[in-house]
Amino acid sequence: MSDGGGRTFFGHPRGLATLFGTEMWERFSWYGLRAILATFMAASPANQGLGLSDVTAQAVVGVYGALIYLVALPGGWIADRILGARRSVFWGGFVIMLGHISMAIPVTTPFFVWLGLALIITGTGLLKPNISVMVGRLYPEEDDGRRDAGFSLFYLGINLGAFFAPLVVGWLAAGDRWHLGFGAAAVGMALGLAQYVWGRQHLRGVGERPGMRLTPDERRRFGRLAGLGTALTVVALAAWAATGTLTIDRFTVAVTIVILIVPVVYFGYIMLGSHGLTDDERIRMKAYMWLFVAAAVFWMIYDLAPSKLLFFARDHTELSMLGIPIQPATTQAFNPLFIMIFVPVFAALWVKLGTRVSTPQKFAFALVMVGLSFVVMAVAAALAGTGRVSVWWLVLVYLVQVFGELSLSPVGLSVTAKLAPEAFKGQMLGLWFIAVSVGDAVGGQTGRLGEVLSEPMYYLLLAALAVVAGIALFMFTRRLRVMMAEHHEPAMR
Repeated sequence: MSDGGGRTFFGHPRGLATLFGTEMWERFSWYGLRAILATFMAASPANQGLGLSDVTAQAVVGVYGALIYLVALPGGWIADRILGARRSVFWGGFVIMLGHISMAIPVTTPFFVWLGLALIITGTGLLKPNISVMVGRLYPEEDDGRRDAGFSLFYLGINLGAFFAPLVVGWLAAGDRWHLGFGAAAVGMALGLAQYVWGRQHLRGVGERPGMRLTPDERRRFGRLAGLGTALTVVALAAWAATGTLTIDRFTVAVTIVILIVPVVYFGYIMLGSHGLTDDERIRMKAYMWLFVAAAVFWMIYDLAPSKLLFFARDHTELSMLGIPIQPATTQAFNPLFIMIFVPVFAALWVKLGTRVSTPQKFAFALVMVGLSFVVMAVAAALAGTGRVSVWWLVLVYLVQVFGELSLSPVGLSVTAKLAPEAFKGQMLGLWFIAVSVGDAVGGQTGRLGEVLSEPMYYLLLAALAVVAGIALFMFTRRLRVMMAEHHEPAMR
């Protein structure tokens, strides 16, 4: 199969190779940073770290991850109305690279760390949502089969980057060489940008222009609103700092509260506004709210991998596998490895089961799995009370969690698109990422429970929350299927 008479990428348009490589290296930089960020922040200044408590570091990592997903919404809008997807991806990657370079500067002041994180958040908001859009646009609208296969290859690139990043960055950052690890993340993003620029001719004009460019009046209005919003934020933070009460901990709590307010306002706007929603659309949105909450609970636990579980690896495990010494960051490679192994298995399973397993049942199964993974963590934490435990406990935890992720994540965007009211088809896809944002932000704050609970009880409490939520979804599956207008067949025996 050719691409206009030229070479192809495993039978797909050559542009897919460009986007595959760009995303692989961008994910290398993202997951590389994520694999060492919490331990860097919690390391003492004597060990070249920031000297934050584990609780504060967990909160920062949670808010950082939450903002990454939240800014995907304005990032997509900027591409659609101002820059176009192609330029958004380039400038997003460039800003991400600057962020990693900022963090790699070997100075003792934390200013460049916070600047670097802010730049990475901003750049990811431009790159992440728009590179996926460009993959889809490489194919004719009617070519659904090749497009799905193309996305499978694209997601392989994501997980390849996610797998190798903790191994490479973790090894380089060992011995308190944190900034060397951050520098490796910067190099990764630079390679991704080089791949993107070198292969741009294969994109065949995809994403060249905004889908609906702002008019001059709209552009001026947007500029004024953006400037006003930035100024108000700066003034508010300056006023807070002037009171002497601004701390990193309080800032993360404030951001978490704002993130929690966003979906409440958004759902209220959809349900209470005058948008011409039909009765059926309102009923489907009520069903979606339950799935949204379920997803947020899932990500709250699942995305504790780069903070709470990383600290457990650092403090309570024998860092050795098959006799080979490893770094705490190495444990962050288990998840993408299992995803690459089990994606085809679960894809075949869902095809075989068809409609006999509903979306609510898949979400419920995911919640039970992520809950059981923390039951395993509770057992490991109890055993760690008498000494370090085998790192294979974490391998088991990540294996169980991946079973949950592959039951929830692939259907998340699909069910969002299916249940979205006609007036909100485009915007609603961003709402799925807000569920991840809420989960990450709240998960970051759960570290404070460790101040009143033992380690095993901390894990058991979160496990109970997830399992109870999963059981509740199972119990109301029939009702939710009716609300969703999902085709009903006899349940799987």
